[in-house]
Amino acid sequence: MERREFVRLAGMGAGAVVVPVWGQQVPDFGAEGAITPIPTADKKLLADIALETAQAHGASYADVRIARYLNQFISARDTKIQNVTSTESFGAGIRVIVNGTWGFAGTNDVTPEGVSRAATEAAAIARANSRFQTEPVQLAPQAGLGQVAWRTPIEINAFEVPISEKAELLAAASEAALAHGASFINSRLFLVNEQKYFASTDGSYIDQDIHRTWPSFTVTAVDKASGEFKTRAALSAPVGMGYEYLSGRAGGKVDGPTTMLYDRYYDMVEDAGLAAEQARSTIAAKSVEPGRYTLVLEPSHLFLTIHESVGHPLELDRVLGYEANYAGTSFATIDKWRSKSFKYGSELVTLFADKTQKDSLGAVGWDDEGVPTKRWDLVKDGILVNYQAIRDQVHILGEEASHGCCYADSWSSVQFQRMPNVSLEPGRDPLSVDEMIAGVDKGIYIVGRGSYSIDQQRYNFQFGGQLFYEIENGQITNQLRDVAYQSNTQEFWNSCSAICDERDYRLNGSFFDGKGQPPQVSSVSHGSATTRFDGVNVINTARKI
Repeated sequence: MERREFVRLAGMGAGAVVVPVWGQQVPDFGAEGAITPIPTADKKLLADIALETAQAHGASYADVRIARYLNQFISARDTKIQNVTSTESFGAGIRVIVNGTWGFAGTNDVTPEGVSRAATEAAAIARANSRFQTEPVQLAPQAGLGQVAWRTPIEINAFEVPISEKAELLAAASEAALAHGASFINSRLFLVNEQKYFASTDGSYIDQDIHRTWPSFTVTAVDKASGEFKTRAALSAPVGMGYEYLSGRAGGKVDGPTTMLYDRYYDMVEDAGLAAEQARSTIAAKSVEPGRYTLVLEPSHLFLTIHESVGHPLELDRVLGYEANYAGTSFATIDKWRSKSFKYGSELVTLFADKTQKDSLGAVGWDDEGVPTKRWDLVKDGILVNYQAIRDQVHILGEEASHGCCYADSWSSVQFQRMPNVSLEPGRDPLSVDEMIAGVDKGIYIVGRGSYSIDQQRYNFQFGGQLFYEIENGQITNQLRDVAYQSNTQEFWNSCSAICDERDYRLNGSFFDGKGQPPQVSSVSHGSATTRFDGVNVINTARKI
């Protein structure tokens, strides 16, 4: 289990129903996905009580989020279900500005009396904090939207699918892996449904129903003669979709070293069988010779490099030094942006933020400040042009409107700037993967995310992967192992020499992205097409230095 995954699961505590043992009765979420009855069906009435109470206690601005969070986590070891956990958390979070200072309070007493008390407490906290405020909050204007709604365009609500069907899927994936030579497999399903009602003194009343799905596994193959083992994790992308994502519909098969289905849906069983074969073949693969190579990076790998070397360093709070948790600040300081000439990458590189992308983890209609989501450029034709900023930050950039990327992972957490979907724009000229590889004399094709390390300024880094293939004279030849590449953010993105066109563009992402103290998690997608980088330093991770 990764650190960010642990943070998320460890947070499933207060207000949750937990069923840790397979075979016990799992709570019935019902047709509306709820266990806890809503004290009043009129959420607008509750919101108005909170807002009016806050204003009566001196708030110049207030917003309230009445939210229900449903999570389901199912895990298996081989064909045996190990754990089924279903959680529900329901409450209200109220944020106010009093005397130019933020205050926040949350409550799980979602009644008129409960939200009124929380609003009073939030105002008192803001007033107390204002004694230490050196500069009042400057909140970008936001027009009231009235009553509006948005819903993830799902076909199948995963929370209405029987647990038995989900368990059968994990068992089928395990059977496929074991039949293809895996020694063992650990598989998982993560399902999230956020039902959020937001209201503010700007005059917005926003109802959103957000769904996310992530199937995952790790297959291990052991060579009994040598005792050596290798793993291959799922190449599934976590998505903002319903259970239809797991339907494994036919279509879009691409021939190549991964032989994956590159359509909108994911076949977990097929991927598990392929993973077993590839884990076994990795044991006998050729160990890489260190040196400078041309790298051809597949989207299932490149998303993580984008996340760490672009997404996090272009969060404005990190740039300003206000945020350093998970992990560090940023080299991309304001003076570089102000110069209007800082070469973040080659002229082929346009990196953009977008919380409207279909099927993406970050897709919503409005953020947790009631701001409509949108797309904007961060790096344009290689030049740093913008950051990620929210309502109380954009004045620093001389802008008058938030970027719409404020988020809280619970009603009990205060919302703050979080990474939107950050992606690499596909190439403008027609270019297939085969055509890209044909132009490489000495290179490595990399698939899937692996271990990684990046420094406290998001500058110097090292990335591994899941699968590696040698490219010689325009052809993929041998499978490789023990590969990692080292670079720094500016050098790496300036070495970008080709990007496949939009036909190859795909999303991947992080389901448990950590930030803040106390820690919060969010889900974020990163899109790209297969991309080439020249002259990158590759090391052999098995050799002792």
